[in-house]
Amino acid sequence: MKFNIKSCLSIMAVFQNAEQVSLSASRGIHDARIMPKDVLTISVTTPDREISSQFNQLVYNTMQSGGSRAISSGSGTMMPYTVGADGNINFPIIGKINVQGLTRRQCEDKIAGLVKPYLSNDINPVVVVEFQSYTITVLGEVARPGAYNVNSEKYSVLQALGAAGDMTIYGIRDNVLLIRENANGEKSTHRLDLNDANVINSPYYYLQQNDVVYVQPNKTKARNSDVGQSTSLWFSATSIVISLASLMYNILKK
Repeated sequence: MKFNIKSCLSIMAVFQNAEQVSLSASRGIHDARIMPKDVLTISVTTPDREISSQFNQLVYNTMQSGGSRAISSGSGTMMPYTVGADGNINFPIIGKINVQGLTRRQCEDKIAGLVKPYLSNDINPVVVVEFQSYTITVLGEVARPGAYNVNSEKYSVLQALGAAGDMTIYGIRDNVLLIRENANGEKSTHRLDLNDANVINSPYYYLQQNDVVYVQPNKTKARNSDVGQSTSLWFSATSIVISLASLMYNILKK
């Protein structure tokens, strides 16, 4: 097959029309929404440390002493809260709180409002909610397909492809498939054209928890794959014929 460097370069290029596209719609700040199975850490700060400690559950590393008694070590870390399938977390003193669909800031405001009645009128609690790492998966024609842990709320499809070593020269860049699952477990598919700079304005440019990005192989890779399979079958068939011929020869020779 004749190698065409121009066609290769056209495959590798992205945002070919960047100079002609208005990116004003991409100026907004992306806020991830809390979904079931997300893991959060939540801290409550007030002037009264004793009151704050009632809302801040800590997890300690434990180790076994000489006997059977386990002892705690270190100062402890904030207990993670896993969002249930119903969108609730079980928070100290308050109990169940529904956080599904909220941004981090909205969740902070909601919890602060629920904590407020337990404090003096002149005290306003400071609540900080943080996402723990979540997973996105990149498959298909990339250098390193696999699942990747993300520690940022704002993570784009380009960053995901970069983490996976970028597309190979066989990847179709104008038809990248995004598979997304919403809070109700319903899956949807969306196509992204990475040759078009308008993709930055797409609501699917930034990834969400458990998104799957699939890069489809082009026709050249598909043909090569078919040839490889046909060649393997031909060699297998040839080996069988040779083995049978050898067996028959040995039988007749006797």
